[in-house]
This record gives sequence, structure tokens and C-alpha cells, in this order.
Amino acid sequence: MDRISGLSDDLLVKILSFLPTKVAVSTSVLSKRWDCLWMWLPKLEFISLHCSQSQCETLRGFLERNLPLHRAPAIESFRLNIADSHFNPEDIKMWVLVAVSRYLCDLEITYGAYPFKPNILPSSLYSCQSLVTLKLDGKILLDVPRMVSLSSLKTLQLRQVEYSDEESLMRLLSICPLLENLLLDFREVVKMGMIIVMVPSLQSLSIYIPYDGSFEGLVIDTPSLKYFKLEDNIAEPHSCLVENMPKLVEAYVDVIFTDIESLFGSISSVKRLTLYSEAVYVGEFVFDKLEYLKLCICTDYASNLLVKLLQGSPNLRELVLFEMDNKYGDMVCWNQPSIVPECIVSSLQTFEWLGYLGRPLERDIAVYILKNACCLKTATITSDDSYIQPLQMIKELSLSSRASTSCQLIFIEES
Repeated sequence: MDRISGLSDDLLVKILSFLPTKVAVSTSVLSKRWDCLWMWLPKLEFISLHCSQSQCETLRGFLERNLPLHRAPAIESFRLNIADSHFNPEDIKMWVLVAVSRYLCDLEITYGAYPFKPNILPSSLYSCQSLVTLKLDGKILLDVPRMVSLSSLKTLQLRQVEYSDEESLMRLLSICPLLENLLLDFREVVKMGMIIVMVPSLQSLSIYIPYDGSFEGLVIDTPSLKYFKLEDNIAEPHSCLVENMPKLVEAYVDVIFTDIESLFGSISSVKRLTLYSEAVYVGEFVFDKLEYLKLCICTDYASNLLVKLLQGSPNLRELVLFEMDNKYGDMVCWNQPSIVPECIVSSLQTFEWLGYLGRPLERDIAVYILKNACCLKTATITSDDSYIQPLQMIKELSLSSRASTSCQLIFIEES
């Protein structure tokens, strides 16, 4: 210990920065040399999960005494994870205020204590010019004042927060000129109205809308977007206006609403697409850059959607089919295309089926792809032995003709 204590303060603080804040603080009892070293830490994390009232009081008192006296010239990261009802919202607001005043870069708050959603965010937070990352999760009220700016913010995550009015989200996004990553989770949101995301700089966007949400629709205008994830579980018809995303590389779309024509037209430049949908797709959009397609086939008209996507994706190299819950149902029909899609003949190299049950229509699709995929290198079939006789499945597919003589057929059994 004496040898370690002989190191410089800067080096000791760097060593402490690799430890959880609670452990770093505990080193203060070692000697006077260590008494205040933790107060130079640039990253602070305080967690109170399922603690007793006395434990919460201890943490509250510690933060009240020591946080205003923190000596680091800048707090790079301040993480507060509180899930107990023993903390006064005004105390939390004061702690955040102190962190914001120290050129804060990253702020993460998880709060789930009160039955209502209090305003624990000081107004100065919305004018913090040093803030790069903001992550809020839980019972937190978002009340964005006017005439403010988050000029450095690049990452914003909002999970289950409450918005003071229907314009709060749009007002917040409008003050973030450099925003690149946005995650919006609307669980626990009582009423949202129209969700509008118009951010020219945005590169990654993830939106989750629960089945019981109260929303009027979506408007998305993000011309620089590279990654797009949309989980929309509302079955009732609602508007979905998505502007073109010419730079999109990857998309994950899980939607219940049946009108996805405009959405498909907006993401047609995508290279990787994962799709859950019950939509009856009748459009003629071309996904000429699509190389990877993962499609859920547990819906009635999935085979028709599959044919449309194959016909519109001339450069597809990897195809993954999978099921979720439809163990006992079946697709309505398999309309074998009269002309083999170009991608099957000239570019498809990898074919994978997850949750293969060996039902007649599934077998017909698998056999069709094996029979016509001239460039296929591997075909991997994963089955659940609770629903299928593996030997019968292997025999059926192994004996089917294959256009590619070098194709390796792989069977994986899951229990």
C-alpha cells in the first residue's frame, strides 16, 4: 500500500476511475493521503436499487455534503440510478444542477420512484453547451423551456418519460443541431399526439410505440439517417409519413399497421433489412442495394411479401426466414413466381431458416430456393425438435435438387 501511495495524485485518480464510484469512495478510509482523492474523479455513478430508507438517507446525505465540493474541473459523466421512493425530487434536481455546472459531457438518469413523474431536471440542463450524451429513463417530466440550446448534444435516449405537452419533443429536437443518435420509447406515455422527428443531422433513429399508446401518427424527416428501427404496435390505422432516407444502410421494421407502401418507398436504399409485418405489399419498389433480408414468416401472407421482396431485390446475397409464435398456423398460400427472381439466380449466396417446422408450404419454399439458387454456398435449416421429426425433414430437403453443386446443406436441431 505504501508503494501505491507514493504514486502521483493524477495516477492514483486514474486508477480509481476504473473502479465503481462506491468502491473508490471507500478508499478514503485508508489514510489521509487517500481522503479526498475520489473527489477528483471525472466520472461519477450513484446507484440505489431496492435500498432501505436508512440506506437512501445515507446516500442523500453523502451527495448533499460532497457533490458541491467535488474538485474535478469537469465532470465527464454523471450517472444516477434511483428506483426508491425515499428521494426528494428537489434533491435530485440539485444534484443534476451541480453536475451540469461542471462542464458535464454525459448525463444518465434512471428514476422510478414516485407514482407521478416529477420535474427533476433543472432548466439549466437545456442550455448545457458541453453536454454530448443525455439518457433519461423512467418517471421523469420533460419540460423544455424556450430560447435554449444543446449545441453539442449528439446522443439522446428517452425511455418512458412524460412530456409536458405535445410540442415538448419537437422543441427539444429543434435545439440539438448536431444530434446523431436518437432513441424514443413511448411506453408509459399517456398521450403523445403526433410524433414528429425532423433532424437533418440524425444518423441513427429507434422508435418504440406500445400497443396501448395514444398517438395520431408519425412524421419522420431525417435525410442523413443510416440506421432506422421502428416498432409500432398500434393496430388502429394511423398516418405514417416518412421522407426519403437516401443514406440508409440498415433498417429494422416491426409494424402491425397494414399500409407500409410509403414506408417501403422511403427505405428503398437500405442494404440490410429486418422485417416483421402483416402487410399485404402490392407495390413495385426496387431495393437495388439490398444485400441482407431477414423476414418473419409467421403471418398469413408472408409468402406473398417474400416473393415481392425477392423480385425487387436484384442484388440480395443473404436471406434469413424465421418464425416467432405461429407454431400451429400456416401461411395462406405459396404463389411460386412464374419467373425466378434475379437475385436467386445470380447473387444469393446464403440462405437460413430459423424455426423451420417442415410444414408443406415451408418445405415448398425451401425446395424452390434450393432448386433455383445457382450461387448458393450454404443453406442452414434450424428446427425445433418439439414440433418436427428431424430425420424426415433432413431426408426431404437432402433429396431435393440443388442448382448449386457446391451448396452445403446444414441442419441444426434446437431443443
